[in-house]
Amino acid sequence: MRDCISRALSWVLSVLAPRRPGRHSAAFLDDQAEPTPVASWTKPWPTPTPEHVRALYTPLRGEEVSLIRPYCRMDDTLELRAICERRRAAVLATLGVDWPYGYDGDQFQALSTGAMAVTA
Repeated sequence: MRDCISRALSWVLSVLAPRRPGRHSAAFLDDQAEPTPVASWTKPWPTPTPEHVRALYTPLRGEEVSLIRPYCRMDDTLELRAICERRRAAVLATLGVDWPYGYDGDQFQALSTGAMAVTA
C-alpha cells in the first residue's frame, strides 16, 4: 500500500512541479546566461585604511606589474657573489691555500690600477 501511495505522490509532484533540466543536459547549458564578472571590492572601504594595505587588495593591471621579480634583483645577486667568494677564500685559507679574490670596489683593485700607472 505504501508503495502505491509513494508512486502516486511522486507522479503528482512531477506533474505539478516540473524539474529543471539536469546538469549535463543540453537544455541546462543553453539556458545559462554568461556570468557577470564581480569585483572583489565593489564597495569603498568602510574604515580609514593605509595605502599599502589597499594595494594588497586591488587587482593588478598588466602595465603596473614590474617584469623583474623582487627576489631576483641583480644588485642582491652581485652582493651575494662577493660574500660567497669571501667565504670560499676564508675556507681555503684555513686549509692553507691562497685564493686571490676580488670584487668591484675593493681596495686591491685601486692598488693594482695605481701600480700599473706607476710602472707604465
